[in-house]
Amino acid sequence: MKLLPLFKISLRSIRGNKLRSFLTMLGIIIGVASVIVLISIGQGSNKQVESQINQLGTNLITISVYGGEESLSMADFEKLSGIDGVESASPTISGRLNVKKDNQSGQVTMIGTNEAYKDIRNLDVAQGRFITDLDVELYQKVVVLGSDTAANYFSGSNPVGETLRIEGVSYKVIGVLASKGTSMGQSGDDVIILPLTTSQRVSKNTSINTVLLQAESENLLNAVMMRAQVEMSTILPNGEDSYSVNNQQDLMETMSSVTETFTLLLAGIAGISLLVGGIGIMNIMLVSVSERTREIGIRKAIGAKRADIVWQFMIEAVTLSALGGLMGIALGLAGAKLLSVTAGMTIAYSVPVIGMAFLFSLLVGIVFGILPAIKASMLRPIEALKFE
Repeated sequence: MKLLPLFKISLRSIRGNKLRSFLTMLGIIIGVASVIVLISIGQGSNKQVESQINQLGTNLITISVYGGEESLSMADFEKLSGIDGVESASPTISGRLNVKKDNQSGQVTMIGTNEAYKDIRNLDVAQGRFITDLDVELYQKVVVLGSDTAANYFSGSNPVGETLRIEGVSYKVIGVLASKGTSMGQSGDDVIILPLTTSQRVSKNTSINTVLLQAESENLLNAVMMRAQVEMSTILPNGEDSYSVNNQQDLMETMSSVTETFTLLLAGIAGISLLVGGIGIMNIMLVSVSERTREIGIRKAIGAKRADIVWQFMIEAVTLSALGGLMGIALGLAGAKLLSVTAGMTIAYSVPVIGMAFLFSLLVGIVFGILPAIKASMLRPIEALKFE
């Protein structure tokens, strides 16, 4: 028998038991939708992490000292910035300082650095200018504000040229940064940036916490990192455990590994729903074989072969799976979009994943439909015709 008539028979059987067919497909619908939603969330999280890491800067190597007795001086910074393959370098110190403007006061994260920091960190200045090396050299009492800091203390007005009191001393606002958003759990907008020398004076701390090195190209990143590690071993020969040298690729690989594991775990959980749906299809198809025993007997009595009966029930099972898979895709895409809009999650759709989820639903129909199909084909016409 040709496949088209068998397909029509399958659709007729599905339409004849609409509620039962829908309940049979429900496991497949939920399984496919879950796979699409959960993997979209996982891949979206991975892209969000990559985006946040890229916001930190390009071709970036971060040398961090953990405090204690070990620290870096400007002489140490000069050695690190002179490494072959380094395009630009920026020393930074950080801390929390008391800030006040009129009746508004609070603590804000302070970053003390030099002119190169802007380009290394891919910062954009929305108003005014960034600090310069001349500001650092002359200990200028100037400050650049993050967008949130500017909004909090100047209520939306242009703060450039205004003064802000930091630890009781007046500083001139020379610039406001464009919004950077949150990166790796830390806000890049609720900050104040001071010249390095000025920040050392106001925080009473002359040691450097972090050195940022920007490699000339991505190809030189690993080589520069190795040279930086060698240089740090000479600067702090007895402090191997008190500093770290990292680059973006290491951080990205670590975070990607975590998010990929998370995505696979979610996909595995969702895959269980598909298996449960397959078992549901098998159970309903076995019931269908029992209900249609006389029909099978009549078809075999008028010449239908075992292969025809097998194909009839296999096509019916696969049709149920295919319809469930298509409904699951529609539900999954709608659910992922709803989460993106309502919960603010980053969602990344993957056409290969959607295709694999649909193909897996078809495979479930084949695997769990074959037993009922074989059982139906094994019925003897005479015994089937006697069945009540």
